[in-house]
Amino acid sequence: MTTQTAIPDGPILTADGTPLKASLEKSLRQSKMRAMFLAGGPLLFLLFLFVIPIGNMLTRSIDDSLINNVLPATIEAFEAWDRTSEPPEALYTAFVNDVKAAERIDVGKVSTRMNYAKPGWKSLVKRTARKIKKLEGPEYKADLIKIDKRWADPEFWLSIGIMKDPTTFGYFLNSVDKTYDFEKNIIDVNERRKVYNLLWQRTLMVSFIVTIACLLLSYPVAYLLATLPMRISNLLMICVLMPFWTSLLVRIVAWMIMLQQNGVINDTLVAAGILSDENRLAMMYNFNGTVIVMTQILLPFMILPLYSVMKTIPPNYMRAAQSLGATPTMAFIRVYMPQTIPGIGAGCILVFIVAIGYYITPELVGGKDGRLIGNMVAYHMQRSLNWGLAAAMGTVLLVAILFLYWLYDKIIGIDNMKMG
Repeated sequence: MTTQTAIPDGPILTADGTPLKASLEKSLRQSKMRAMFLAGGPLLFLLFLFVIPIGNMLTRSIDDSLINNVLPATIEAFEAWDRTSEPPEALYTAFVNDVKAAERIDVGKVSTRMNYAKPGWKSLVKRTARKIKKLEGPEYKADLIKIDKRWADPEFWLSIGIMKDPTTFGYFLNSVDKTYDFEKNIIDVNERRKVYNLLWQRTLMVSFIVTIACLLLSYPVAYLLATLPMRISNLLMICVLMPFWTSLLVRIVAWMIMLQQNGVINDTLVAAGILSDENRLAMMYNFNGTVIVMTQILLPFMILPLYSVMKTIPPNYMRAAQSLGATPTMAFIRVYMPQTIPGIGAGCILVFIVAIGYYITPELVGGKDGRLIGNMVAYHMQRSLNWGLAAAMGTVLLVAILFLYWLYDKIIGIDNMKMG
């Protein structure tokens, strides 16, 4: 005879009398709230220190609305001009009225922006702005030309055509030695002003050389760290990590003392008879100094990924290959080295990405021949105040880094990247 358990007709309750379904939903909500609270900090960090700055940079690289906002009547009068005859009176009148209506700080910003399109605008506007509020209309053409004869030059007025649109790709063109003409056709900049293509080439060359040099120097060091006894390995690891405990500026200054023509290295070579006193090596304020110092500074970024991969490779693999007839060299090339490719890839991409945007070392030891594109970004941000061009260069660097990640993923695979 079997017994049957009665199933209650109402909802299942917990010990405190709460319906089980409601209790589970409450517990789930609390878990989600805790998860959102824990993830909120990192998300806000990424938002304010990564997403918003990059979005602002992308916006600045194409934003050219300043002229339209401060000189709207001038833009309207320019559009009505046929651009073949002399600048009409309406254009002068519109400009004067716009300057009178604008704030002084906005006029200064506009003159700086106009100077990028046509050198001379800043001094022209600055000289005129002091007297422009005293002018009495209704016509201003003769008065402006009397203040400065450059107001009669159509080239200045034609340059407004480069800035008349609220968005532009002109900054990106400037970053590769191109520009717009007055009809918005893409042309080469003046030969005397061509500098950015050379800087891009130099930046890629330095980054590539430094990456290869770091790989060649780091591979044997990482191999020793992974294979030597723990006591010796730990001592070597302290030496590898010691640069991280020393100020970057202190290390660069130390290299400057060593590399100068009367520095430690040249004095040692002269004392050893390897060089004559008249033939000291030039290793400061040039391309060579930049490569040497950047290689030493970025060396740990290559050693650590390589070491993290090599430490996981069992030494039995090499012994097994040799027991099967392979020479030590062949066993190393065919068995050991392929297993270190994830570390090689991770180290190379890390060093290359850091090197391509490096700024401090080329600024201090590079001189004229060792400066990279990062130095020009800093120059336009701090001195020329051409933030649009600086943002465009930064965007190009960002795209280049994303392309490297994509290329790495296609060749090796992001899943195989090992950083430690």
